[in-house]
Amino acid sequence: MSHSQSPIGIFDSGVGGLSVLQALRHELPHEQFVYLADSGNAPYGDARGDAFVQERTLAIAQYLREHHDIKILVIACNTATAAAVELLRAQMPDLPVIGVEPAIKPASFSSQTHHVGVIATRGTIGSGRVARLVDEHGQRAHFHLMACDGLAKAIERSTEQPLPENAETTETRALCTRYISALGQFGQKTGQMDTLVLGCTHYVFVKDDLRALLGPDIQFLDTGAPVARQTRRMLEQRSLLVPEAEASAAGHHLALPTQIRLMTTGSLHALQAAAQRWLELPDNCCSQVAVTSPSAEVMAA
Repeated sequence: MSHSQSPIGIFDSGVGGLSVLQALRHELPHEQFVYLADSGNAPYGDARGDAFVQERTLAIAQYLREHHDIKILVIACNTATAAAVELLRAQMPDLPVIGVEPAIKPASFSSQTHHVGVIATRGTIGSGRVARLVDEHGQRAHFHLMACDGLAKAIERSTEQPLPENAETTETRALCTRYISALGQFGQKTGQMDTLVLGCTHYVFVKDDLRALLGPDIQFLDTGAPVARQTRRMLEQRSLLVPEAEASAAGHHLALPTQIRLMTTGSLHALQAAAQRWLELPDNCCSQVAVTSPSAEVMAA
């Protein structure tokens, strides 16, 4: 039975969700975190169907509950949220679940030109969830959607094999350049996009590439900080935050490495490299695990 001392569970198809963990770590510095990257099956969004993503989402949620007694689950993957969050909530109604979705609503309010670019995986762009968001907020802004095939995988690959800096930059920059160019004109003039929604948690890690292409005046929106704030609210409502007295006694302002456990179904070295590069976490935070699919009875229930 989970309680306030239980960890917060986070999962993604790969290492992209580390960007959400980064935001959670800053918002909730006294909490413990368990992160699972399903890198052995990544990426979900380019080629995986909904049934496969639903199966993996249920399997990982079940694993994190059974082995780590998580008190809440953050699905740090837009594709998994779109395909599986409602099914997961129906299957595990006693587990608080938070999903992520492209920041289409806030973009519709903040864009001054009322033209917004949205980049995400094909699975996210083609989902009913995104279609509903665009329809709901389309009267305030025009959304230019782009499925960025291969970009999430390229970001994963950048940690799997250490490449010379120029080689790595060439792959991710080339993909960013291709998709940003295909979206159309960015700028502050009428008809131009002044806002770019990063609709995949992986894309936070190529912000520098995107900024180099678009310049300083284009607004970028991602979901890390809003998801972290929603996680805090949900834990507060359920009295599941670490008690204030214990948090005060701890005194630190960022979740310590000892409070964070990272796991992967893929390459351990790749996760360790990503953890060091993006969160400055040591190798001993990371481990490799096997997560089997749920039984047919669970899937059909």
